[in-house]
Amino acid sequence: IPDSGHKYYLQFTTEDYKSGENTGSCLATVLYPKTKSLPVVNIKCTHTKDQKQIQEEDSRLYQKIRHQTKPIIGNNIPDSYGNIEPALEPVWALAVAGSSYIMWEKSTENVGYFMAQVKSAKQWIRKDDFIEFDYTVLLHEIPTQEIISCHMRLTWLPGHPLKVKYFCASENQRLEDGSGMESGSAAGILHEKGANF
Repeated sequence: IPDSGHKYYLQFTTEDYKSGENTGSCLATVLYPKTKSLPVVNIKCTHTKDQKQIQEEDSRLYQKIRHQTKPIIGNNIPDSYGNIEPALEPVWALAVAGSSYIMWEKSTENVGYFMAQVKSAKQWIRKDDFIEFDYTVLLHEIPTQEIISCHMRLTWLPGHPLKVKYFCASENQRLEDGSGMESGSAAGILHEKGANF
């Protein structure tokens, strides 16, 4: 678009990160302005996975984490062979959801990210019903092949938005704060600024 930037039209499917099953399809437009502001995204998705089933899966994930007798602590998820201990799968699932926010926020028209590994994860015990974790995640930057370390604090309760605060080493300790727009599996994530750890 002259004087505005590049606009892309996308059609894609979504899948369950664990089972790989198709969970829906989406149509989107993405406008990358010539200025360095965030892209303008319009997206519409249809879900093939039943919302009740999603809520039940979220509840099972929550119960696994909530009923631990000690705070969960983990390192190097997955390990160097690509394996994830079954006890750490819920921790990994939350890291995938939270880091997707960071990747969305940091991606540009020419640079994208994938989560390579959770270097460390530590659960905080809270007096309310929310689950809270501190993570250090490694993001793989494409096409530079750089590995970027980000600290992420994630708070979640089924039926409430997923909240993510983070900073990445490559950003000179700039703090970002984000929170989800929808309940459940951190679907649809919105950016907010100004909060501190």
